[in-house]
Amino acid sequence: MANANPLNLSRRTFLGTTAAAGALAALGTPFTAKFAGAAAPDGIITAAHWGVMRATVEDGKFVSAVPFEKDPFPNVDMIASTPSMVHDKARIEYPMVRKGFLENGHESDTSERGTGDFVRVSWDEALDLVAREMKRVKDDFGPASFYVGNMGWKSSGRLHNPRASLVRLMNLHGGFSAPLGDYSTGAAQGIMPHVMGGLEVYSPQSAWPGVAENAELLVIWGADPMVTLKIGFAPPDHQALKGFEAFKAKGIETVVIDPKKTKTAKYLDAEWIAPRPQSDVAMMLGVAHTLYTEELHDQDFLDEYTVGFDQFVPYLTGESDGQPKDADWAAEIAEVDAETIRTLARKMAEKRTFLMGGWALQRTENGEQTYWMLVTLASMLGEIGLPGGGFSVGYHYNSTSAPRATGGGLPGLSGGEPPADMPPRIPCARIADMLMNPGAKIDFNGKKMTYPDIRMIMWAGGNPFSHHQDRNKLIEAWRKPEVVVIQEPWWTTTARFADIVLPATTPFERDDIEICGDYSRQFIVPMHKVVEPQGEARNDYDIAADLADRLGYGAKFNRKEQLAEIEGFYNACVDQADKVGEAMPAFAEFWESGGFHEFPVADKAGSWVRHADFREDPDIESLGTPSGRIELFSKKVEGFGYEGIFGHAQWIAPTEWLGSDASGEMLHMVSPHPEYRIHSQMNSADVREKYAVQGREPIEISAADAETRGIADGDVVRVFNDRGQALAGAVVTEDLLPGVVRLCEGAWYDPEKPGEIGTLDKYGSPNTLTRDVPSSKIGQATTAHTALVQVEKYAGDLPDVTAFQAPMAS
Repeated sequence: MANANPLNLSRRTFLGTTAAAGALAALGTPFTAKFAGAAAPDGIITAAHWGVMRATVEDGKFVSAVPFEKDPFPNVDMIASTPSMVHDKARIEYPMVRKGFLENGHESDTSERGTGDFVRVSWDEALDLVAREMKRVKDDFGPASFYVGNMGWKSSGRLHNPRASLVRLMNLHGGFSAPLGDYSTGAAQGIMPHVMGGLEVYSPQSAWPGVAENAELLVIWGADPMVTLKIGFAPPDHQALKGFEAFKAKGIETVVIDPKKTKTAKYLDAEWIAPRPQSDVAMMLGVAHTLYTEELHDQDFLDEYTVGFDQFVPYLTGESDGQPKDADWAAEIAEVDAETIRTLARKMAEKRTFLMGGWALQRTENGEQTYWMLVTLASMLGEIGLPGGGFSVGYHYNSTSAPRATGGGLPGLSGGEPPADMPPRIPCARIADMLMNPGAKIDFNGKKMTYPDIRMIMWAGGNPFSHHQDRNKLIEAWRKPEVVVIQEPWWTTTARFADIVLPATTPFERDDIEICGDYSRQFIVPMHKVVEPQGEARNDYDIAADLADRLGYGAKFNRKEQLAEIEGFYNACVDQADKVGEAMPAFAEFWESGGFHEFPVADKAGSWVRHADFREDPDIESLGTPSGRIELFSKKVEGFGYEGIFGHAQWIAPTEWLGSDASGEMLHMVSPHPEYRIHSQMNSADVREKYAVQGREPIEISAADAETRGIADGDVVRVFNDRGQALAGAVVTEDLLPGVVRLCEGAWYDPEKPGEIGTLDKYGSPNTLTRDVPSSKIGQATTAHTALVQVEKYAGDLPDVTAFQAPMAS
């Protein structure tokens, strides 16, 4: 790095070069300051998942970045660390091939994957090799034998979308097997269409100004918006953080239900209720029982807008099974005082209540039930569709509550038309099971699915070795295919377990265009190339086009000059904006000005309420369920006939949790989103210095649990169970429920003995310890938060962390 301390230098640059530096004022948030300036600072405008920024280049090197002048809550730390991603020791500089594969092709020993034994080759050699294997696999095994992946969190930019370019290539190649759904919300995607008629998790949520004006009680259940709203799928506008600032300023009463006293809880000075992990459904049932037995529920709403409440009541009261789901019953399961549960219920009924459910709630065994029960609870309160009331399962994500601007959307690169006989998609969280069991049949949301026989994996812009559970099982499964090809800018774990590695550019080494604010759509920003591609990195678009040329699909792939593609996307936005009376400059002016385009936000956009139309007229604005109403009882789900699953929300005890007899002295590990990266993105960047403990991923442990184990703050600990073992740095805290530890997802796996199943992970990846079992047959989703571990102080010599260094080339 050119700067001895690039974080501090970038911060000084931000304060010194911005015209409005004097207007920076601390807001009291736990992580940032508010930027109040209007004048644009110098610098090349570009963007990433952590915000729009302006970059400074010296002698061809990206040396600093400062936040976008229109960002109300800039993600200063991650933006300042951006240059270190580009000039990173972990960059893949050249095309590389695993030595054994180069010598023996698809008949090589696949157990050598992950050992780091690579050979540098030319681009022509690498592309010829990939094209040859693509042709062989298609000819010998057919399109279904390709598994083509990317779970969505690719780099920012509408043109250089690695998933779209690879899909365009593979559609021309005859099709492929692909993942279905995502790790973030898989269980929700399984159940919510049956209950609400849509996914809900990615839908626009009630605009925050209306919530701030009308809500009297916020209940934030299993979410930490002050952390997760710092980033976005598109470059974030951080508008939702303005909402939380407004909630704080108004002093809206807030209850945070979470094993951790989160940053959000502290920022809003909330009441903190800490149930045992995975007991949320039981606690919700205790609240619901109080509402029902004390006649605090809204029967009129239930009668007009829902179906099936009468079929749920016998379960709630215990008439059907002899066990009332009252507050005392829930208290024993959740280890939350029964009177606390009853008081919460009465408070919810008394005040206009907005329930904010997080995605963590459904990343457990039977996570589908958590959201079904949350909707049931909100329906009993009767405020769905009212300003400041109802529920949200997306308020913590991507500023879904931002008021929508008046303007146009921005299209992006198309993957093209899939072939008519496209193979069926497989639930993404079942990848290891699929690889290990070709031909096996599984139940999924009322249907039977058959696993394909995967012979070749092609993955671009993603890191499945980070986001999939049970690392050691995945290593075993990853040895089954004959060929693995990875396109990636960095030596991630997935790249290290590839046969052929193709170096891709970062967003800062190419031109592109983006929208700022996925939901507000308030800004269109150019992403100007900051520096030239590092090493021999190529754009994903060009890699796919080069392969299409070799396979004879070049004309159909229709490669265009990149600026022409970008102009096409921009002009489509101009056409949409023109239809609503919003003028935009010509593309040349937009692109060359060094600025951006901002759309206006009408006052009425701030009062938009989700499901208000449904509440106004449930017959005309009916939901997408069979009844058109909220289905608290689903005949369709009941009709699946899955053992132990009813047609309504229910409590199902997990097989691995603190309430099981076998838990003993084990601790429950949760793996939430980290504050200073996006999943595994930026783990190799120098922002890691802000949180690493003795060079390791931090693990939070309660003071009580640390004391009984002889662990002090800053110690390196071994975290282990029968699935794996990892080192991590202890952070001892009073803000965590005893019996629980937090090890954030996305940490890079760093095996002590590369390629060996069961070896010690030197850095601290939680998926070395998590379980690869499905949520249920409804969602077949991840259960990352269902995991028990042991923690002990590490007594041996500390091994060096090598995860963030490139492997040696032969």
